[in-house]
Amino acid sequence: MSFHNLELNSAMLGAVERAGYTEPTPIQKRAIPHILKGRDLIGCAQTGSGKTAAFALPILQMLDSIPGRRPIRALVLAPTRELAAQIDEEFGKFSRDSSLRNAAIYGGVSQQPQVAALKRGVDILVATPGRLLDLMNQQFVHLNQIEFFVLDEADRMLDMGFIHDVKRVIKRLPEVRQTMLFSATMPPEVQELSRSILMDPVKVEANPQATTVESIAQSIYFVESGDKRALLKHILRDPASERVLVFTRTKHRANNLAKQLNRARIPAEAIHGNKSQTARTRALAQFKSGRTAVLVATDIAARGLDIDAVTHVINFDLPNIPESYVHRIGRTARAGASGIAYSFCDVTERKYLHDIEALIRKPIAVVSEHPYVSAIEAPVPAATASAPPNGKGRRRRRRPRRFRGRRQTHSA
Repeated sequence: MSFHNLELNSAMLGAVERAGYTEPTPIQKRAIPHILKGRDLIGCAQTGSGKTAAFALPILQMLDSIPGRRPIRALVLAPTRELAAQIDEEFGKFSRDSSLRNAAIYGGVSQQPQVAALKRGVDILVATPGRLLDLMNQQFVHLNQIEFFVLDEADRMLDMGFIHDVKRVIKRLPEVRQTMLFSATMPPEVQELSRSILMDPVKVEANPQATTVESIAQSIYFVESGDKRALLKHILRDPASERVLVFTRTKHRANNLAKQLNRARIPAEAIHGNKSQTARTRALAQFKSGRTAVLVATDIAARGLDIDAVTHVINFDLPNIPESYVHRIGRTARAGASGIAYSFCDVTERKYLHDIEALIRKPIAVVSEHPYVSAIEAPVPAATASAPPNGKGRRRRRRPRRFRGRRQTHSA
């Protein structure tokens, strides 16, 4: 199937062609025709599946430019600043040859440029809940003429505690509108929210929930906590590790790890919620351009960010929420490419590994030979994987260490 089979008009087909899209993704195939027919929709698909184009293309096709002062007629709510900026960029890319205007508003930066854009007139507004409510209270945003409402990454909204802000926004929307809810998973809270905001929705699902992309090669390294940094440097010295996204559990750990990598002459940047928006934008730009080989992140980067050609995702710390594992490794193997996901597991994280394997319904291959094998005997692996080939300048392989009485480990 091509985009020509999705009832898109010539303007949208031209925009798709300019963007370099040749074939619609499963979520685009299943969602676009229903949206063009005016149906409310629940879209359930993995992160990186092309959800933004699935709602952006039909909304742009159905919106007609209104001359003079422009009321906001389409609203997209996103959980993070980065995702809001990315969605806004996608709308801009597809509407380049139209007179429709789009803008993004989010916190962490001055509101003045955003207010100036609103005063010039906006047809499509992409926003995070907090900044949107703030500007609504200041009377800079009015939602009484909204025709299309999209709630993107709904499960992430709930995880981040935005549910009350989302409900406040929804109360200000017209009752007659077309609503689309997109989510990677459908926990009971999201199902309850969907029942309260959608009218007779059609549900489309591109992939089973909580499954991992088949083109991602997944491996687990059993390692002691104090050896994680050394193991990471060992892997990063492999020439195949061209663009690597490393996940940590805490912001402090992300900062320290990035500093340690830079000291080892491995260019790295950290990104997390305590960073200013300017610093986060710069770190992402450095990583996307290839000037920085490694981006160390908390789960703020696990969802929604569209970063091309990520060769490896490394879970320096296993997530304690198993669904986060699926979202994290989904940052690689995007747009049909293959990818590699490595996870480090110390003795305190074995329970997290068990939960992850139960969720994805398959064992993760164990790398049984590497220089920093845990001294505590690892479980018998259901599958095995080879360690990456030795790169230039790596340490010589050493034997696994064994406990001899009390032993101190230094913090990772």
